Amino acid sequence: MQYLRVPQDRIGVLLGRQGMLKKRVEEETGVRISIDSDEGYVEVDGSAARDPVMELKVSSYVSAIARGFSPVKAERLLGEEIFYDTVNISDYTGSGKNRLQRMRGRVIGKEGRARKMIENLTETTISVQGDTVGIIGDQAELELAKAGIDMLLRGSEHSAVFHFLESRRRELKIKELAYSTEPEWRESE
Repeated sequence: MQYLRVPQDRIGVLLGRQGMLKKRVEEETGVRISIDSDEGYVEVDGSAARDPVMELKVSSYVSAIARGFSPVKAERLLGEEIFYDTVNISDYTGSGKNRLQRMRGRVIGKEGRARKMIENLTETTISVQGDTVGIIGDQAELELAKAGIDMLLRGSEHSAVFHFLESRRRELKIKELAYSTEPEWRESE
């Protein structure tokens, strides 16, 4: 069983209209979600699920919604090989609310352009809420996005971060292409 806390303003998003979203996720995964709407506590119980990993996936789904993702974007986490992770902005800011706002602004960028660029270059989905940056993607995409966000929060120029992400993305695509075209006789060695 997993226990999570969801902000009050995100409980309705987790439930969906008339509780239908919660019900659908429970039916599709076999994982029971219990929500204390007054306190914001959520219990995720996968004891009846066919797949024991599903409890962790639903917990990630709930965490992603709690951190600002829409249910549609968070649903990717219920599929195969898709993960959720966060970067804590306050690890880079020390004390001071102004510094936190500035760092959030670096990740989001003017009119959301920096966030969108990181999403496009890493094929991830990103949400900046409070003092965290939530990221959804496959393992390689997730690590690449985290590296780019780390660079921004440490003070790198946006253009340098985007150049780094573009070059790393090309490297990953070349490796994927080489792996997918590997001759069968080499795979059996």
